[in-house]
Amino acid sequence: MQRKPDSRRSFLVAVWLAFAACAGCNHGQAPAHPPIPVRVSAAVALQESGGLRYSADIDPFTQVSLAFKSGGYVDRIIERKGADGRTRILQVGDRVWQGETLARVRQSEYSDKVNSAKAQMDQAQANYDKAKLDFERATNLYKTDSYTKAQYDAAKAAFDAGAAVVDNAKAAWQQAQTALTDCSIQSPLNGWVLSRNIEIGALVGTGSPAFVLADTHLVKAVFGVPDTRVSSVKLGAPQTITTTSLPGEFHGRITSVSPSADPKSRVFSVEVTIPNSDDRLKPGMIATLTLGTANLEQSTTVVPLSAVVRSTKQTDGFAVFVVIYQGGKSIARERTVEIGDTQGNLISVTKGLKPGESVVITGGTLIKDGDEIKVIP
Repeated sequence: MQRKPDSRRSFLVAVWLAFAACAGCNHGQAPAHPPIPVRVSAAVALQESGGLRYSADIDPFTQVSLAFKSGGYVDRIIERKGADGRTRILQVGDRVWQGETLARVRQSEYSDKVNSAKAQMDQAQANYDKAKLDFERATNLYKTDSYTKAQYDAAKAAFDAGAAVVDNAKAAWQQAQTALTDCSIQSPLNGWVLSRNIEIGALVGTGSPAFVLADTHLVKAVFGVPDTRVSSVKLGAPQTITTTSLPGEFHGRITSVSPSADPKSRVFSVEVTIPNSDDRLKPGMIATLTLGTANLEQSTTVVPLSAVVRSTKQTDGFAVFVVIYQGGKSIARERTVEIGDTQGNLISVTKGLKPGESVVITGGTLIKDGDEIKVIP
């Protein structure tokens, strides 16, 4: 009878020890992370003959946004004759000239304010003229002891106050005139209408955007070059561009090189200014140009720009994540590389990568060396 409790107690202790041992086996083991989904692409070899080619965007030489300084109801927009011969209000694509009035808000309220301010200024001037005569008379009488000091001081105070009132009235009148002038928007340049954001009858406030204009007698071909190439770009150097939409070549000069690289693309912006008196080149076109020359045809390995990330192994270095296969799993391995020039949305890898190797192009900022990945289409 006394051994049964001992047997039961021994059995419970054994179960508890077994449970503790199993728990100890799993202690400190982190749960396995699921594979991280990424997109990959193979590095490819491109054959180059001549200099390095770049894609550039055609931008207007000058682009300005015009807004109203005085609010109100739009009662006039300048008119143009359309292609069908009928007259219509100014539209996108129309030509404008410097100093031309493009639109206007209703002026009656501002004209009333000008007239009111003018009347107040005239009244202030009349009061000032009277105070001036009184002060001159008081001055003469005070010199002959015919006026007391208090009377002289009162006349002088009235004279000074009248002068201040006149100054304030003139300022108010000039402000009202400026507001009346600001009812209209004038074109600051000869150019084209890129956008119009108002209609006749619309209520606009101070600062409401009205037009976007562009001056295209010169245009800029804007493109980016990496730090390995920017030192060879010289201000004033002649440059030729071509477009797929227009025949022939267009000649200009390099007029701007950005002093710092874009933080996202890590390239330096370069501008080529091109004469465009015939308006053949339009903003938004894509141009192609070649920097430098080479006598021999050579091969270069390129990957998408999105494949390149900051190296965790080298300060100020770059890397890509190469996909390798181990035990039926896809593993991302960080590999330090040296990069060269950009070609559109591609960038050349001069060292550390071979054509045909798979690299991560989407999701590279979410993974680290050795992570298991899942390749998605």
